[in-house]
Amino acid sequence: MDDPAQLSEYGKILIIVLVGIILVSITIFMGKLIAPNKPNPIKNSTYECGEIPVGSSWVQFNPRFYVIALVFLLFDVELIFIFPWATVFGQADLIAADPRWGIFTLVEMGLFLAVLILGLVFVWKKGDLEWVKPTHRIPSLTRSIPTTAYAAINEASYKVRDFQEPAPTVTDAPEQEGAAGVLAEKKVATGYKPRFNKSIK
Repeated sequence: MDDPAQLSEYGKILIIVLVGIILVSITIFMGKLIAPNKPNPIKNSTYECGEIPVGSSWVQFNPRFYVIALVFLLFDVELIFIFPWATVFGQADLIAADPRWGIFTLVEMGLFLAVLILGLVFVWKKGDLEWVKPTHRIPSLTRSIPTTAYAAINEASYKVRDFQEPAPTVTDAPEQEGAAGVLAEKKVATGYKPRFNKSIK
């Protein structure tokens, strides 16, 4: 029978956790007690790896990072599955009890890896793993309108006109009896006026 005076393995882990909490608490307390507290705009600014933060933090993120991250996450999780599989089915006692276990697990993992390899080849052939794609692929669509029609529209120059159209309005009726309101032309601003900056060459 084990000696009750001896610590169990969980007791040792508990001591390590308590010592870690105490040391971290003492370090934080000493830092608050000794360190000078003199805030200024530079200290309160956002730290961006030593770079001066300029502009908004909401920036356009390159979608290629998402593709690489998704591919890595998919294959990383699937490859981690191989380690417990090899540990469980690689036991000599299990193979000695029934040799068919070894053949079954080998075929099973072979099919699993084949699916992963096919997925990797598919992603590779599509060019999703290329960070800088060599050529820009223009999708070809079947349409009744020729492509030259779009090019002519894009190359044409258009005259921008003022968005203020004359609209008929009804004038206030005169105070005399029997007088009817008359229509008058008046320019009504629509609330939108395009502004273009002239390019300086």
